[in-house]
Amino acid sequence: MSDPSWPPSHPLNFTLISTSLDPDSRSAWMIQLAAAQLRAAGHAVTQLDLRETPLPMFDNASSYAQPNAALYHAAIAGADGVLLGVPVYNWGIGAGAKSLVELTGSTDEARRLHGAWFDKPVTFLVSGGLAHGYLSHGAFAFGLMVDFKCVVNPHFVYATGAEWAADGVPDEWLATRLARTVDRAVDLSARLADRLYKSVWEV
Repeated sequence: MSDPSWPPSHPLNFTLISTSLDPDSRSAWMIQLAAAQLRAAGHAVTQLDLRETPLPMFDNASSYAQPNAALYHAAIAGADGVLLGVPVYNWGIGAGAKSLVELTGSTDEARRLHGAWFDKPVTFLVSGGLAHGYLSHGAFAFGLMVDFKCVVNPHFVYATGAEWAADGVPDEWLATRLARTVDRAVDLSARLADRLYKSVWEV
């Protein structure tokens, strides 16, 4: 029996962010491939890269005034779904992603700040050095769920250098896994896009 809610009946807005500063970032390659798949399916894509559109390290003060902070905030707040390309270092995700969420997730009425991440479906495209580090992003993902009630896509990609046939060219396994994960991101975002009730509180 076919599912009447799939495929989505209208284009969705996706924000894809590469958070690695590595000039040869494999997580950035995954973001590029995911963006191409979403565009080919007719969805609107906002693609940002911390290497090209940098953010300051979060200081809870002057970093809010940096022009790119508003750009990232608007891109996340206006998205039906967010895909994050993140590298793993030392069994945890890189500092770029953490600083991004701190800066765009802050809520402070006195300073007219409201977090951009509330209720967003989030999909992780993770690049690591060791195959058994595939859950290294778990604590970060749990923080998004608790702090912002994000819905984290249970389908994610974790790839090491062994899964690339050449620079920017995934092997068969990775190409299949990435395509499936992006499809699941679309499905999840489409099903959640028209919710009437969304969170206005945080822990």
